[in-house]
Amino acid sequence: MREINKVAVMGAGTMGSGIAAHCASKGLDVLLLDMPAKEGERNAIAAGAKARMREGRAPMLDEAADAERVSVGNFEDDLARAGEADLVIEAIVENLEAKRGLFERLEAVRRDGSILASNTSGIPLRDIAEGMPERLRRDIAVIHFFNPVKVMRLVELVPGADTSTEVVDSLDAFLSGRLEKGVVLAKDTVNFIANRIGCFWMLAGLVEGETALGQGVDLETMDAAMSAPVGVPATGLYGLIDLIGLDVLGLVASNLAENLPADDVGRACVALPAPIQAMLDAGQLGRKSGGGFYRMRKTDDGGRVREVYDHHTGAWRDGGQPALRAAEQDLAGLLFSDSAVGDFTWKVMGATLLYAADLVPEISDDIVGIDRAMRWGFAWKQGPFEMLDRLGPARVAARLDAEGRPLPAMLRILRDSGAESFYRGEGKEFLGTDGSWHPVR
Repeated sequence: MREINKVAVMGAGTMGSGIAAHCASKGLDVLLLDMPAKEGERNAIAAGAKARMREGRAPMLDEAADAERVSVGNFEDDLARAGEADLVIEAIVENLEAKRGLFERLEAVRRDGSILASNTSGIPLRDIAEGMPERLRRDIAVIHFFNPVKVMRLVELVPGADTSTEVVDSLDAFLSGRLEKGVVLAKDTVNFIANRIGCFWMLAGLVEGETALGQGVDLETMDAAMSAPVGVPATGLYGLIDLIGLDVLGLVASNLAENLPADDVGRACVALPAPIQAMLDAGQLGRKSGGGFYRMRKTDDGGRVREVYDHHTGAWRDGGQPALRAAEQDLAGLLFSDSAVGDFTWKVMGATLLYAADLVPEISDDIVGIDRAMRWGFAWKQGPFEMLDRLGPARVAARLDAEGRPLPAMLRILRDSGAESFYRGEGKEFLGTDGSWHPVR
């Protein structure tokens, strides 16, 4: 095991600053570097990021004094200082050549025994490390934090083909121990685990939402269905996209279109529906632009009213009350409802559960990693396989049989094994890809 006490973070944007602040709050000495400023103080970019760690209603740091553990610099003058760190985390722009260039420079200055990591959210590690020296390929991994770093529990740990077991074990112990994060071991596949499934859910929701709108289901009702009844945060689907930003989701869709396997069912929803693409083109991105699918309008009496955007007519209207029936207030009631909103839920959340069930062992060796990734990274109350257990896997399989559709991989394994659920013993054991029961770590 390699001891990690000094951390260097490359990139002082939102993610880099969040990672640096969290490490400092856990008692680690941190070096934060970014580009040199074009004018004035050369360390102004990193220094500004350090100052912002203490600002706002939810500061990145646990205590303002934790900032004293953060030193700042720039890539041109101070890169050699990163060579003193036990762990160097890259958190720069999501551009392959930029990342490769930085890692080539870091490899030249880092000491033996140090660990390199990328916080990339979607660029394969194999592309970053291709053709790099053996020492780098042995000592590098992806450690993908979720934003905001201080709040979100998930870190996806992704080793490369040549990453040493010692590095993986050391990062696992450091992230789960010193940083108190929930670590999920993922594979070097497009968007890893949480974003692979979560972005499918969002993109499928936008595609199927167009059909639901044509059947008279409004956005408020779709978001009501995609929240408490299925165990998703209150933002729902469209509200979450407003929070993330339609521009970010558009980039994710483009990345998926380029990198998903040719036979992946997610390819059916990587193109944004035309009216939503028009919103993106017009800069109507969500909260960051003052409005997306929703916006808040001040009233004459000083109150606030939530308005909903009709992306087909281009008009705003006052938000209404969701129209869910009493029987549609839980997951099973919605998925097996014969209503239009029930059909929407089956085609979005149901499809997401089936998608996850077909991605083992492609993106994770077991179902536990997938369930934890969705709970810790997207704040779902239950992961896909926990939801399937809640619904009854046999009931879901029977519906697929009736529709003449094939069972996804894990449902086939469950049926062949004779098991009735994916977990047993109050969640202490899970069904593996071998059809046998294994203890939950």
